[in-house]
Amino acid sequence: MTWTSSMSSGYSSLEEDTEDFFFTARTSFFRRPPQGKLRAGKQDVEKEKETHNYLSTEEIKEKVHNYNLAVTDKLKMTLNSNGIYTGFIKVQMELCRPLSVWTSRNQEKHAFINNGCMNTLHISSTNTVREVIEALLKKFLVSESPAKFALYKRCHKEDQVYTCKLSDREHPLYLRLVAGPKTETLSFVLRERETGEWEAFSLPELQNFLRILNKEEDEQLQNLKRRYATYRHKLEEALQGTWKLD
Repeated sequence: MTWTSSMSSGYSSLEEDTEDFFFTARTSFFRRPPQGKLRAGKQDVEKEKETHNYLSTEEIKEKVHNYNLAVTDKLKMTLNSNGIYTGFIKVQMELCRPLSVWTSRNQEKHAFINNGCMNTLHISSTNTVREVIEALLKKFLVSESPAKFALYKRCHKEDQVYTCKLSDREHPLYLRLVAGPKTETLSFVLRERETGEWEAFSLPELQNFLRILNKEEDEQLQNLKRRYATYRHKLEEALQGTWKLD
């Protein structure tokens, strides 16, 4: 796992300026696998549970208890009798390019998702990074493959911010439990895969992204020209009024 570091000028939460979205671990938000793959899928889940057994039952119980004592926003964790616990994670969207999304008429179009918006997800300790990515894309009706996106964890240590891309098999709620509830200590970010991974997109997709960016650039330039034209007009009116007084 590769870590990258950048200097931080201070942590700032975007929650107050953005809308929270809630998903629930009690509702299946993933596609049901084909019958032929169901058995293999169950085996994968059992294998995943075995590899995820980082803490004993007593350790999990103690950590959940301490976590809930430290919670200040009522988003507590719940430990079930089977050892699986549920709770909340917050994921910030950092998506720079337009995405293919489904419209109400079941047609595809390209649109930008509000960059920086925060989403609150209610998940279980068995949910993986891949499932979290799928849930977020489904919430925003994104039709693109989850393989084009990655979930990152952002850790704050002293004056440094460390960002690390998570593997698809990691469990975000476990990371949240171990780190505690403070987002200053650990936060999650959804991004497109790094620039060097544009190979995942087809040529028509890349050309369409370029057209959209060019269109937005032109709109921004026109807005800027209109704004300065308005300022110029007001200044000219003010100057004319001054000359009349003289």
